[in-house]
Amino acid sequence: MVFKKLLGSLGVGGPTVDTVLEPGAVRPGGGLTGQVHLKGGSADFDIEQITLELVARVEAEHDGGEAEGVAAFGRFTVAGGFRLTAGEQRSVPFTVALPWETPITELYGQALGIVLGVRTELAVAGARDKGDLDPLTVAPLPVQEAVLEALGQLGFGFKSADLEYGHIRGTGQQLPFYQEIELTPAPQYGHAMRELEVTFLAGPGGMEVVLEADKPGGFFSSSHDVVNRHVVSHDGADQRDWNTVLDAWIRQMVAGHGHHSVPAPYGHADAHYAHSHHDGQGGHRSGPGMGTAIAAGAAGLAVGVAGGLVAAEVVDEVGDFFEGDDEGDEEA
Repeated sequence: MVFKKLLGSLGVGGPTVDTVLEPGAVRPGGGLTGQVHLKGGSADFDIEQITLELVARVEAEHDGGEAEGVAAFGRFTVAGGFRLTAGEQRSVPFTVALPWETPITELYGQALGIVLGVRTELAVAGARDKGDLDPLTVAPLPVQEAVLEALGQLGFGFKSADLEYGHIRGTGQQLPFYQEIELTPAPQYGHAMRELEVTFLAGPGGMEVVLEADKPGGFFSSSHDVVNRHVVSHDGADQRDWNTVLDAWIRQMVAGHGHHSVPAPYGHADAHYAHSHHDGQGGHRSGPGMGTAIAAGAAGLAVGVAGGLVAAEVVDEVGDFFEGDDEGDEEA
């Protein structure tokens, strides 16, 4: 990113802001580190606040269909209460903690098509302007990576990933949206499900793994969803036989109805799952979302991007999101 003029409420000649994040991916619940670089304008300005806002592109279902929008999921004041003189250059270092439920945007370095950003807002003399927006890359926690790797070893294939606005009943979900990772079924489960959806709801005390299987209907029954929720610890992720664990979870789903395992140590624990587990957002949508197709192979889910066209479309989406947001701010 380069220095950007704040052409909105601060006017031409106001200070400019450029936020630079530390290179590399961060993890849910971990520290996001960087610096906010300020450059004074043509006059002195009193900087009341510098605020960082975490934003995500999410999908929302409604009666008329489906829409996409931007949702904020974290806000941090990192500095303020100082005067920036004309032409002065100043850097403000920061470290903020990401929410535990922050969606993952990559797996083994391969993009999933999830769009997250860090937006910098400057409050000057009673006016606010959003002068910078930077992409945020988030890698999975060890237990998330272990679960997805095990599913890949069992033969499931990556289909897509998206962010859905709404709340999953019976969970300790904190954010206003959740991530769905959609997988094609492994051959041994193909007769029992059309796809498997995985949602991770992490917290400091552990993580809920929500599995939803889209089960096909028969001659006398319609298709329906079966949902299981399991709670795992962050500790010892590298010491468990996750292939055996995931195989048992999925066989449990195939054999019966939705199931709740040990209640989560945080949030809601004992609510009942319906066949559709989304609150107030209409029916469940299956099929491709914003994600790329990541090929499933012997080494697990994320071996490579399948198809240059799909990958290029995701790059365009990411670019449009950030470029479009900045243009909107400048016109404000």
